[in-house]
Amino acid sequence: MMKVKLTIRRGFSLVELMVSIVTTIIVILAVGVVLVDTQRGWNTMYRHMYSDVVTDSYAAGKEFDVAMRRATGDSIILDDAGYWVEVRYYSDGGSSTVDRYVRFYKSGSSLNVEYGRLYDGGNAKEAFSAHTLCRNVSGCVFKQIGKSVQMILTLDDGTQTNTVVSSAVLNNY
Repeated sequence: MMKVKLTIRRGFSLVELMVSIVTTIIVILAVGVVLVDTQRGWNTMYRHMYSDVVTDSYAAGKEFDVAMRRATGDSIILDDAGYWVEVRYYSDGGSSTVDRYVRFYKSGSSLNVEYGRLYDGGNAKEAFSAHTLCRNVSGCVFKQIGKSVQMILTLDDGTQTNTVVSSAVLNNY
């Protein structure tokens, strides 16, 4: 009688081990490429959303909106070319005369705002606050459309351009 020798294989062959290692490396590289590409996209989006151009245009639009909503409707002074706008308002709600003004204007590549006091029935002015709202302004036009004032502001820092249109209906119109 012949004896049959049974052998039990323990472990993997060298070929099986190499195939599994190569497959694992390919999967890890594919996941790495996806993660790196996702991170690049996220960084690009973040830079675009929180760049100086976007945040400055948002801040300028908010300040324009607040100032225009305080203004009286009959006291809009607009440059013929639309390069600046000035509105007047009451310093307090109970005053009978308009005694304050705010003026938005472009100077060079900056958008500036000036707040001041009116004297002598509005013929004389005294500025008490002026500051730059934003830089990198490539264009700024003011328009009066019906009962509202509109600002079309374009900012360009060389890498990104952003145009914002802010409209505000005057509060006391």
